[in-house]
Amino acid sequence: MPAPVPSPFVPESTEPVALADLAGRFDLAGDPRDVAVTGISLGTAAVRPGHLFIALQGVRSHGADHAADAVARGAVAVLTDPGHADLALGVPVLTTPEPRPLLGELAAAVYRTREHHPLLLGVTGTNGKTSTSHLLAGLLDLLEVPNGLSSTAERRVGPERRVAGLTTPEATELHALIARMVEAGVEAAAIEVSAQGLSRHRLDGIVFDVAGFTNLSHDHLDDYADMEEYYAAKAVLFQPDRSRRAVVSLDTAWGARVVADAGVPTTTIALAGGEAAEWTVTVTEETQAHTAFVLEGTGDRRIATRIPVLGAHMAANAGLAIVMLLEAGYAFDRLKTVLEGPRGMDATLPGRTELVSGPGAPAVYVDFGHSPHAFQETLAAVRAVTPGKVIMLFGADGDRDTTKRPDMARAAVAGSDVLVVTDHHPRFEDPASIRAVLVAAAREAAPDHPLHEEGQPEKAIRLAVSLAEPGDAILWAGPGHQNYRDIRGVRTDYSARREARAALREAGYEAAPSRDLQS
Repeated sequence: MPAPVPSPFVPESTEPVALADLAGRFDLAGDPRDVAVTGISLGTAAVRPGHLFIALQGVRSHGADHAADAVARGAVAVLTDPGHADLALGVPVLTTPEPRPLLGELAAAVYRTREHHPLLLGVTGTNGKTSTSHLLAGLLDLLEVPNGLSSTAERRVGPERRVAGLTTPEATELHALIARMVEAGVEAAAIEVSAQGLSRHRLDGIVFDVAGFTNLSHDHLDDYADMEEYYAAKAVLFQPDRSRRAVVSLDTAWGARVVADAGVPTTTIALAGGEAAEWTVTVTEETQAHTAFVLEGTGDRRIATRIPVLGAHMAANAGLAIVMLLEAGYAFDRLKTVLEGPRGMDATLPGRTELVSGPGAPAVYVDFGHSPHAFQETLAAVRAVTPGKVIMLFGADGDRDTTKRPDMARAAVAGSDVLVVTDHHPRFEDPASIRAVLVAAAREAAPDHPLHEEGQPEKAIRLAVSLAEPGDAILWAGPGHQNYRDIRGVRTDYSARREARAALREAGYEAAPSRDLQS
């Protein structure tokens, strides 16, 4: 069964903007006639009556092929490239040589998000973006600040939550989301910022009040030529046209590069024992249910709190979130008061080292990590709280960075006692060939390491549970919060958390209650 496509947030009402004004401001060719627009959309599913539809070249088709459908749904005008200026649709067709670079500023003009927006907090990095964004939202909840969220896992406007699509939505969707937040009285919003989102103009037209940097490690080299190009894609976030100030983690060497290259004021943070920084995070306790830590900064500022997930890397993310709010102007004493309460930093991190097993069962964690660095950190965190053996269940994305696959397998071997290799999102690749690379790299790294191969994830998690006993732990890395698998371009309904709970119950164990967000 195909997984449902998430529906984006849009404002309930927008003051009309004259198409002629947009045409003049952005040098658009064509006759705008006497038309006004109330929204802007890139995909036909997002079109509402009064929208300007943007027809771009896509991976498999051109948006112009779908323009008639957009008009039938209520689009009052179309913007495309000159090669499709002759579209006969009964509505104005405007053109510009390169429409995509204009999307952000066009959306900002239509939704007036330059003038009206909440406090904006942007988080980038290879790992930890989603966790830090959700921790920011959880902190704002503790402070009783109406807030919004845009992450890999979900979009949120106040209490209303929806499953996300892209990590960073297209500019048209992101500006519509921000406009809806303004309507709903949202005062601050956490937004996850991907390198691709920056490179592909999805963040254009937005300036963050505070930008945060978590780390940088091997990933996305299918999109970028090398690590330098990948770094450069993220580094633009820390310039005055993208942010006003920044908080930078020094836990990877790239953090110092960000500070050196930043064009905005920066504050630094690091785990204790690492690089010298203005703020330090010291882990004081690790359990299956939580990680306690102390955040210390200049002027004898000190906060002792805990987060409801395990791992020093998660404590680092939490420290980053706290300091970002301090840099945004929230009072230290107020943050200290709420964080040192009995529940600590009460936040939900979907699919981030999420414990889905109940009391008496082997600990089963479902995690979204899909890079070598993420495997290293998460396996170390699981190992620290596991008295028995650690079983690692993982696969690799098809049609994505192939260069990281051997390193993923080597990291999995180094941090586990038993490996189970399975399929993830094969997309248009042969899943058996993906598994073969992972298995070969694992066996080369440790020929005697216990290793099982099972292509079907449903069977693989049941195999992992059968290999485990109470006191052991299973880390299922890769699927995290996602509610689908991508098989030959079809988003097939699937939930690793659901399958893990079912596997536990079938084996006679108790599973944790579901907190999964439905589409």
